[in-house]
Amino acid sequence: MTRSVELPLWLLVLILLFAAVTFASHFLFPSVRWFFRRRFERAVARLNLRLERPIEPFKLTRRYDMIQRLIYDPEVARAIARHAADEGIPDNVAFEQARRYAREIVPSFSAFAYFGFAIRAARWLSNAIYRVRLGYQDEAALRQLDPNATLVFVMNHRSNMDYVLVTYLAARRSALSYAVGEWARVWPLSRLIRAMGAYFIRRKSRNDLYRRVLAAYMRLATQGGATQAMFPEGGLSLDGALAEPKLGLLKYIVEAWKADAAEPQGRDVVFVPVALNYDWVLEDRILTSAARAGERRFKARIGVIMARILRQFWLWLTRRYHRFGYAAVNFGQPLSLRRFAAEHERSGKPPLPGEGPPAAEVLTDLTTDLAADLLQRIGAAVPVLPVPLAAWLLLRHGAMRIETLEHHMMEMQKQVTPVVVHHHSASLRTAAEEAERILLKRGMVQRHNDLLVPQRSKQDLLQFYANSIAHLIPQGPLGLGQAENAAGALKNSAAARS
Repeated sequence: MTRSVELPLWLLVLILLFAAVTFASHFLFPSVRWFFRRRFERAVARLNLRLERPIEPFKLTRRYDMIQRLIYDPEVARAIARHAADEGIPDNVAFEQARRYAREIVPSFSAFAYFGFAIRAARWLSNAIYRVRLGYQDEAALRQLDPNATLVFVMNHRSNMDYVLVTYLAARRSALSYAVGEWARVWPLSRLIRAMGAYFIRRKSRNDLYRRVLAAYMRLATQGGATQAMFPEGGLSLDGALAEPKLGLLKYIVEAWKADAAEPQGRDVVFVPVALNYDWVLEDRILTSAARAGERRFKARIGVIMARILRQFWLWLTRRYHRFGYAAVNFGQPLSLRRFAAEHERSGKPPLPGEGPPAAEVLTDLTTDLAADLLQRIGAAVPVLPVPLAAWLLLRHGAMRIETLEHHMMEMQKQVTPVVVHHHSASLRTAAEEAERILLKRGMVQRHNDLLVPQRSKQDLLQFYANSIAHLIPQGPLGLGQAENAAGALKNSAAARS
């Protein structure tokens, strides 16, 4: 027992290293994790005092624990068994596929990354690029929402700046969880997006096992009260107009609410419509090119993007930088899913005894009507900004002077009640001049004898901006052919006067 044992130095170092790792993992690391966990909990508690809706415990659940909850969910377990039988593979292989899907979907929310970095970056970027305006249709209703309800912001999708803008403007309410597509699964961007609470989805997946895992996550998030944000259109608008809603995520939320409604303490789900609009959509040429090609493939090369960023930086250094017009966000009338479902049931035709529609059909009808109602509320709240309104008027009436443009804007405000031009002064002249500056800079119009003449080569861009507000105006925008005829008439009359 007291004899000496001779060991090589490398083996002694290896033994000491294993001993140190064992000591740290069993004694040191748990204490360190406990210390930082307590500090983190106190920081979140202080943060919750400043938020209208505190961060839900669901968001603070460890990512590993959430993945385990997903893959052992009863619905997912049944989907794993079906997938294994359909594909003729062992259950453990199907189980690993479900685990991979869960790891792909589940975020790793960090309150520090969201409120310490993301909010500040979103605020700086939004105000550096745009003059940001915020509006409400019924601010009192937003302040009186059920504090226990699950809040879902539903938005029109105009630009990738939507994520940044709404994150910044909703910062005092709560932390938002976005559904993001395949474009964001690029390292290291994916790590940052996960830390901000976003969850990844495959928009065109036809794999039933994947859909069941995603549905299980949406059910847990909805029943856990997680504040979410989603785009019912499913993707960016290629023509500027509101697109038909996609029912996938919305159906999962309705399913989760249905399952939770039977419980005594079941949560309501409240949808808050959010409408966005821009004087200058950064990706407008990419989107209109995709619309002409008839496919949703956006060819944006990183070299071109970096060149444009460097150009804007150079303009800023030389004091020639101008912001890209206005960006406005309106919060519309909130909608309670519990109330909507009750009204939907009362308004529906009662089935004959024994001939009621299957539950799946009832759920689909409810989701379809809900999506239509939400899209209508979003459309009613879309802000009318100088460039979209000027584009609509130029397509409608043809070439005009800046004074005529201001006059038409004034008449539009009187005749169409939902139209409110967002600008920082009471004068519509400022809005007309801002629209003129951007339209001339983009080449959508040219100045000819003091007339602003719309350009045929940029018709798709003019239509893109006009479409964003066309649904608010009884007369749809005319084609550029009529606009050019009107421009010719104006030129002839001007020549006759001279």
